[in-house]
Amino acid sequence: MNPVDPLADLPADWSTRVPSSQDVPALVRLVARHHEATRGSSSVDDTTVALEVAGHASWTRRQLLVTDGGGEARAWVRVHDRAAGRTVVDLTVDPQVPERHDVAAALFAWSEATALDIAGQRGLPGTQLDSGRHVGDEDQARWLAAAAYTKVRTWLQMSRPVAAAEAGEGVLSGPKPGVTVRRVATHENGLPVAGDLQTVHQMLEESFADHFNSYRESFPEFVQRLREDPGHRWDHWWIAEVETDGEVLPGGAIVSSVLAPDGDGVEGSYIDYIGVHRRARGRGVAKALLHTVIRDAAERGRNRVNLEVDADSPTGADGLYVSMGWATRYRTESWHRDVTLGSGGVSR
Repeated sequence: MNPVDPLADLPADWSTRVPSSQDVPALVRLVARHHEATRGSSSVDDTTVALEVAGHASWTRRQLLVTDGGGEARAWVRVHDRAAGRTVVDLTVDPQVPERHDVAAALFAWSEATALDIAGQRGLPGTQLDSGRHVGDEDQARWLAAAAYTKVRTWLQMSRPVAAAEAGEGVLSGPKPGVTVRRVATHENGLPVAGDLQTVHQMLEESFADHFNSYRESFPEFVQRLREDPGHRWDHWWIAEVETDGEVLPGGAIVSSVLAPDGDGVEGSYIDYIGVHRRARGRGVAKALLHTVIRDAAERGRNRVNLEVDADSPTGADGLYVSMGWATRYRTESWHRDVTLGSGGVSR
């Protein structure tokens, strides 16, 4: 680790500590101020913040809360051990304080040292740091560039309204002949059948093998990460099966979750992952999986289905979503940096 304490650069009367459940209201206020400054509105999910601070989503994260001399929360940084060789850095700094640039620099330096410590404990020589920003957040772009991150991708955050009339069979087009979509099987106690979860993991891993920044994520890491989402539900996972040469084989999978209620108090659905295996491409599998989630959302009384798509993908995946009623709400960016453990500290 870096022998210099980066937190020494914080204002003299400020302090840092690991947040606890008692800090959740203050952190919600902090994130809300950041959202209002960078997006023009705020929609902070209290449950998500609580789980990151003290729930099961905190198990794979190291984090710091920064407070000013009056005890007010001014910054919150999370270093997420996402998978072997991949570390997500999430930084929220109060946009109202003039010291925000120095605070951000100190916390990005702390994040780097912390990520390398995690990599060392995993027996790895280094890790990829993965952070990002909402397009339009110029402070965050400045801080990322100063911390030697590079912008690598732009993402479209899309939403599609759901109508009650889309519930039930026969409203949305069904799968093509030879294609079926089924929910992941469960035992009598409601827990999913492990074999089906492994099939979903396999479909996504193999479907994304040629996509941007693809890497192998172990099955336990995959399941643990998705279970950290407060909207996680086992009955929101589906498998597409295709008939090929007289044999029925997995051809794709989709994982969705529950979105917190919007301003009207209505929940939505979110598509975390959708993947179509090479053996099933060109057979309408993606549309069948998407229609399954839309239909399920309508049956549950939800009003929207949101997703994220790579704006830079050569496959033009956003075209399918636009044709099915999705529209872009806002854009985000991924910024990456590779760091390695070097003699006496960090090697860049």
